[in-house]
Amino acid sequence: MDARKTRWLLLYFLCVVFASQASAQDTLWETYMATAEMAYRQGDYGEAEDSVKAALKEAEEFGPQDPRLAATLNNLAFLYHVQGELAEAESLYRRALAIKEKALGPEHPTVAGTLNNLANLYHALGKHPEAESSYKRSLAIVAKVSGPEHPDMATTLNNLAFLYHTQGKYAEAEPLYKRSLAITEKVLGPDHPNAATSLENYADLLRKTKRSAEAAKMEERAKAIRAGETAENPRK
Repeated sequence: MDARKTRWLLLYFLCVVFASQASAQDTLWETYMATAEMAYRQGDYGEAEDSVKAALKEAEEFGPQDPRLAATLNNLAFLYHVQGELAEAESLYRRALAIKEKALGPEHPTVAGTLNNLANLYHALGKHPEAESSYKRSLAIVAKVSGPEHPDMATTLNNLAFLYHTQGKYAEAEPLYKRSLAITEKVLGPDHPNAATSLENYADLLRKTKRSAEAAKMEERAKAIRAGETAENPRK
């Protein structure tokens, strides 16, 4: 998903490997998940989807409450999400969330990640109260488990700010953008792509609140980050 178009950020398309006895089935599941992750990183969503579906067949053999099944469902939901297949993504996210909450506990970090992605989906569907509630729950988990300056905190703060932003709640959005940007710059660095996303979002808010000069400065910073990103990762 192109953050410059959507202006929110997704968490957790990961090849999540849980401690287990090393069996042939485990190895095959891990191989499919790793292949899917690599294909996703390369922008080959078709190959990624095929590999996750193959992993899902293996994961279903682990049992209906196994964390590996939840991880697989999360990744398949993620792929549907980034391709705009929102109804399919929602049901899978919700199923993954239920398994994670039962198997790993309601405050596990990956629960926060699925909540963030589910909230993004709710936002896209116009389900604003559900999105807000899910973002806030995700933030509470990250703050408690990982700390108030964890990168996931910055991601979800940006997303909650964008939710308020798109509803015209600029006073609520602005401090969240500031906090998200400060965490990103401190933890990931001032030239990280996530900083560019926050800068673009904040600049748009500034323009809407008639602060064009401030907006222009942020847009220039964001452009410089994007240019550096392109230079480091040229399209083939």
